[in-house]
Amino acid sequence: MPVLTDALGLEATGEPREITARQTLSYAAVLNETDLRYFDDARADGIVAPPPYCVSLEWPLAVVLRDAPELGLTATERLANVHASQETVFHRPIRPGDRLRTDARIVELDAIRPGTKAVTKFFTVDCVSGEPVVTSWSTGIYRGVALDGPGGQLEHGKEPPSDSDADQTTTDIYIPPTLPHTYTECADIWNPIHTERAVALASGLPDIILHGTATWALASREIVRAHAGGDGTRLRALGGRFSGMVLPGTTITLHMSRAKTTDGLVHFDVRNPDGRPVLSAGAAEITA
Repeated sequence: MPVLTDALGLEATGEPREITARQTLSYAAVLNETDLRYFDDARADGIVAPPPYCVSLEWPLAVVLRDAPELGLTATERLANVHASQETVFHRPIRPGDRLRTDARIVELDAIRPGTKAVTKFFTVDCVSGEPVVTSWSTGIYRGVALDGPGGQLEHGKEPPSDSDADQTTTDIYIPPTLPHTYTECADIWNPIHTERAVALASGLPDIILHGTATWALASREIVRAHAGGDGTRLRALGGRFSGMVLPGTTITLHMSRAKTTDGLVHFDVRNPDGRPVLSAGAAEITA
């Protein structure tokens, strides 16, 4: 069945969620973070969550929209959805004790060669103040699934910044065979292609694969260490395209380049052991 164009503008509203230290500590631990800002809850100013933790709040809404009858998809077609890109703006850090609500809206549907492109905007706000905490634009592609009409766009997402690069550096990141399993539980993001080999093979994959958001988060970890003194509260935006698979038990390489003329802008990509990109067109914005 095709994706229904009438789903453009479809919304999902989340329930208020209390952020706990257990949640943020687990997420920081699965990324092998080391900065005390994430772990020492005896600090006078408390701890913060690593910025990419926001995906744990967005995932339940992504599932609601993916499974909504308004899209007109079969169970098999829903599982054909792949995460193609993530562009996120961090308005302020997430902290234990926050009471947050995440809502979502499908803001773009387009017919493309691989299938149907769907862009979802997620907005997380503080339930007490009403102020924005995180805003994300997430692109998914329903592979092999047509769109029943011309599609459309309700708003433009965040455009990745561009600038010429300088001072390129590289960092290797080893992916333990157990990381997809521990990331699934600590991030509370479950899709069996990341943990169950039989399902991954039946889906045409060579093995279980690491979550794209985990690769995105690991890149963020190294960028913050290299360009923000380890202080994740200085990360203001992070984006990139998921362009390949990361297999557990391999080593990926992060390439970082400081922009020449834009302060605080770092371009990056991540490549697999064969040199092929698994995360491309990446950009991180860091405040002074």
